[in-house]
Amino acid sequence: MEELPTIKLSEFVLWLLRRRRRMRVTGNSMLPLLKPGDEVLIDPYAYQAASPQPGDVVVTQHPYQINLRLIKRVSSVVAENRYMLFGDNPAESTDSRVFGAVPLEKILGKVTSRFS
Repeated sequence: MEELPTIKLSEFVLWLLRRRRRMRVTGNSMLPLLKPGDEVLIDPYAYQAASPQPGDVVVTQHPYQINLRLIKRVSSVVAENRYMLFGDNPAESTDSRVFGAVPLEKILGKVTSRFS
């Protein structure tokens, strides 16, 4: 399992310049990588010029609950611009096993780092 780097000065500056967004983790689906209360930075522009890759940790809009944002890991690309997303803790994750592949337009950004 890939580690998520702690925030660096460059990421902090990008956050100050509004090129990153901050989000607080609220569930157990990404344990042990992220625990409830952790805060992460998200690059909302990461997939404008590139596609999500397997292993990327992303923020996605829940396919059926538009006000709910989820943090999941990209598992695979199943069709053009559709991605299987899974939590690192399958016992406590609502993910593609429940709602299927997620279209690219529902992926809101890539998690770049976490606050320590």
